[in-house]
Order: sequence, then C-alpha cells, then structure tokens
Amino acid sequence: MAIKNYKPTSKSRRHMSIVSYKSILTKNKPLKALTSGVKRSVGRNNAGRITTRHKGGGHKRLFREIDFKYNKINIPYKITSVEYDPNRTGFIGIAVYEDGEKRYILLPKNIKVGEKLLTGEKAEIKQGNRLPLKSIPTGAFVYNVELKPLGGARIARSAGNFVQVLAKDAGYVDLKMPSSEIRKVKETCWASIGTVSNEEKRLENYGKAGKSRWKGIRPTVRGTAMNPVDHPHGGGEGRQGRGRKRAVSKWGKPTGKGQKSRRTKKYSDKFIISRRKVGKKR
Repeated sequence: MAIKNYKPTSKSRRHMSIVSYKSILTKNKPLKALTSGVKRSVGRNNAGRITTRHKGGGHKRLFREIDFKYNKINIPYKITSVEYDPNRTGFIGIAVYEDGEKRYILLPKNIKVGEKLLTGEKAEIKQGNRLPLKSIPTGAFVYNVELKPLGGARIARSAGNFVQVLAKDAGYVDLKMPSSEIRKVKETCWASIGTVSNEEKRLENYGKAGKSRWKGIRPTVRGTAMNPVDHPHGGGEGRQGRGRKRAVSKWGKPTGKGQKSRRTKKYSDKFIISRRKVGKKR
C-alpha cells in the first residue's frame, strides 16, 4: 500500500494525497444482494433539528450490510474480494462460506484474496480468525471486539485500529483500547485477531475544503471568532484569550484540551481500570 501524492497543478492539489486504492482493491461494483439505499441523518433528529453540528450534504452513499455478528461458528470461509466502503475507513471484503452463503466483513491488514479464515472457539491463532477472548493469548492485537457476549463487534473498527489483550482474571479480560483506556470485558466476548486494514488512511491530506464537503463535513468556526452572544469564548477587541480558566463548548460544558468530560457515576465505571491519557501525557 502506498500513499499517492499529486503534482501541484493547483493550490489545492499541491498538498493533496490519497491512499492508492488501485493497487489494493479487487472489485469495482459491490455485491447487489448485500447493498441497499440509506438516508443519512447528517446530524439531525426525527424532528429535523440539528443534534450534531458540522454535518450535512456530501455525496450519496450506497450502504453495505457488514456482518459484525459472525454467528456462523466453525464454518470456514474464503475471502474473494477487497472493496472500498464509503461508510467506513477500513476495507471490506466478501466472505464466501463453505455452505455457499456470502457476507461482507471488515478486513484485517495485509489480507490476501483467497485466504481461508474461521470463526470458532478452537480456531488457529492467525490474522483474521475470530475467537472468544479467553482463547486469545495475552499481548495479542485484536479488532472487532464485542462489549457484551454475542452482542456483535463494537470496539476497534476504524482503519488501523486495534485493541491489545493485557491480562485475564476472574472471568474478565483486561483490554487496552485505541484511546489508551484500559477496561475489563467478559472473557466470553469474541474478537478477531489482527488490526483493521487501511492503516495509512491517517496519512491522507484532503488538500482543499471542498473534499470535506463531499464527505458530508461542514465547516467548524472557532469560538474565539464569534460574538459573546454566540459563544462563551467570543468577544473582545482584536485577538483575545478565552477569558476563563477552562475551555468550554458553546453550551458552557468543559471541552478539549485534555479535560475530563465523562459524567460521574456512569454505569461502566466499574469496568474501567485506567482512564484514557490525553494531551501531552499521551
């Protein structure tokens, strides 16, 4: 895999770079039986009100039905394609099971077309195979990790992401999350061996504002550039400091700069061994 850099034919092209998909992907059109149209919420709720800012517009997307349950146990399958998915950063591929069924799955790094994989309690410890956490050795990197047994993959699904298995004790496994948080998960939860594909995605440079708009990302305005009526950081003659000890959001809640915004007495506190490290410490 390599990053493709463009010749500076314009100001926006000068620093633009993308992952060279042509050398990786094997199929142009997605499998029709596993796709459907989808209306993206673009940050609006059922009343049409904005609940998440800076989202909207963007290119139309075809939804691929990805199998995160992996509920076909002890039936080997073969990877027959490596495909791009506009709805996620990692690559996906068609898994053809021995009984003939086809499903889309999230692919691990450096997977080859034709490789055979397995989901099972006694599966081999190799990249792409899926096992319960209790069967995975400590120190191993895993992705597509479940939070609740048989609840489907929830953790480490972005390009290049992985979770590290640190220890096992009293029916729980200690996992080091991509955020650097260390937390307990039940040993009966399942995970896939390896790391998510397309790890060079983070090296991409959009090069121009328009490319963000194609992806449905709208502009973000700094609070210091606003008026006091619009943001707690707004106002002042010329460029001013924020005028308060801690950075806050538009609604006065602590945000950014490594501040703790997690609510106290959250249900999952008892599973967290070490909080995530932020800012310079990380």
